[in-house]
Amino acid sequence: MILGLHHAQITIPKGAEEEGENFYCNVLQLEEIQKPDSLQGRGGFWLQVGSTQVHVGTEDGFDRLSTKAHLAYEVKDVSYWKEILAENDIKILDSVPIPNFERFEFRDPFGNRVEIISKKPI
Repeated sequence: MILGLHHAQITIPKGAEEEGENFYCNVLQLEEIQKPDSLQGRGGFWLQVGSTQVHVGTEDGFDRLSTKAHLAYEVKDVSYWKEILAENDIKILDSVPIPNFERFEFRDPFGNRVEIISKKPI
């Protein structure tokens, strides 16, 4: 039996951890958590997002702009995040509407597709 989702992983280029931590921890305001000692030498960093973790690994030779793979962060106020990202020169991309949800997409500084989504009040 699958109990839930423990973590998802995205990647950024090798050596881009400082820029990645700045974007994910400062701009998106996610909490960095300590990786186990056994994984410290592998690069990247981990984030806590609610009860789930996002592991940011490092990987070269991959075109992140060529994939639809993405993480969707659930938020309370979609417009707040549009403002925060615009202030940080992140281009907002329109999304195909989904009934009962407000959402948009963007690419992080490394090309990873990201979605911000909120359930509309009924």
